Amino acid sequence: MSSRLVEVEPERLTGWVQRFTASHGAAQLAESPERLVLRAADGETADLEVPWPALRAPLSSSAVAEDDDDVGASVAALAAHAAADRTAVLLLLRRGGWAVGLARGGELLDGTHGTRYVQSRTAAGGWSQQRYARRRANQADGLVGAAAEGLVRLLAQGPPPEVVVPGGDRQLVADVLAAVPAVVRDRLDQLPRGPLLDVPDPRRRVLEEVAARARCVRVRVATNS
Repeated sequence: MSSRLVEVEPERLTGWVQRFTASHGAAQLAESPERLVLRAADGETADLEVPWPALRAPLSSSAVAEDDDDVGASVAALAAHAAADRTAVLLLLRRGGWAVGLARGGELLDGTHGTRYVQSRTAAGGWSQQRYARRRANQADGLVGAAAEGLVRLLAQGPPPEVVVPGGDRQLVADVLAAVPAVVRDRLDQLPRGPLLDVPDPRRRVLEEVAARARCVRVRVATNS
């Protein structure tokens, strides 16, 4: 079984499901507060992740037919849930740099970024490896420190975030969250956190792209072929 992940804007979700059922046949809908799963007549499935807080009262829908104009109350409820405006704090880290931003409704409200280089690991041994490890640790500390300072400044001057959108290197993201003052860390720890997004080296353009991606519904499409 092979699968692929797509990100669908809330406004396009109904049309996406209609095209899915038109291509693969009427689909049975299984649902939970965290996801909706469409299983089409030909065996292909579409797993729609519910973003942010789970749907409090998911609605039931018996089936989605290829000629059905109403793709089901559950899909419509998911689209409305994803489209709701939320202020998101974006935290993007890679070895080549960092970026933090605030976004709402798919638009970047404010953001800042910086370039820092952290070398890759090496297979060298002995003293060379130890010197390299110290240099790499210093580079990583500089990257984390700069990103943490940028994040604190951003949160101090912008609207309070409602969700956290991380991207890039998981460990570097965790290190930045650990490096901010406790009052900021506790505040962010209480917020819903999205999945770690795959991003290139963070720049202003990447922040703008992630601002739009933050409100998308992630759909895992799996096929038996």
